[in-house]
Amino acid sequence: QVQLVESGGDSVQSGGSLRLSCVAFGYTDSIACMGWFRQAPGKDREGVATIDRDGLTTYADDVKGRFTISQDDVKKELYLQMSSLEPEDTAMYYCAATYTSWRCRTGEYNYWGQGTQVTVSS
Repeated sequence: QVQLVESGGDSVQSGGSLRLSCVAFGYTDSIACMGWFRQAPGKDREGVATIDRDGLTTYADDVKGRFTISQDDVKKELYLQMSSLEPEDTAMYYCAATYTSWRCRTGEYNYWGQGTQVTVSS
């Protein structure tokens, strides 16, 4: 099992930047991939960015060029560097992980953090 704790959410103005962090506790050695997801009020949860154990990354189209996902294998931390933030980025951001490679492809992650709120004002 793995436990995930996010931090770094804040309120910023449009055009600003934030860096989200997610610390993984527990059995982390066999994690196949991790990702950042977000859910805005009244909307479905959506994938933002993912990274696998080899460092391969994927991004949602609307964050490409603005967000960067990265990981520190020593610290067992996942990051999401967000820049050029827009009001449409306002959401609760969740860190997620899975031990299973096929779940990386389908986005069906098993383990989730509690979330960290990002609010972008115009």
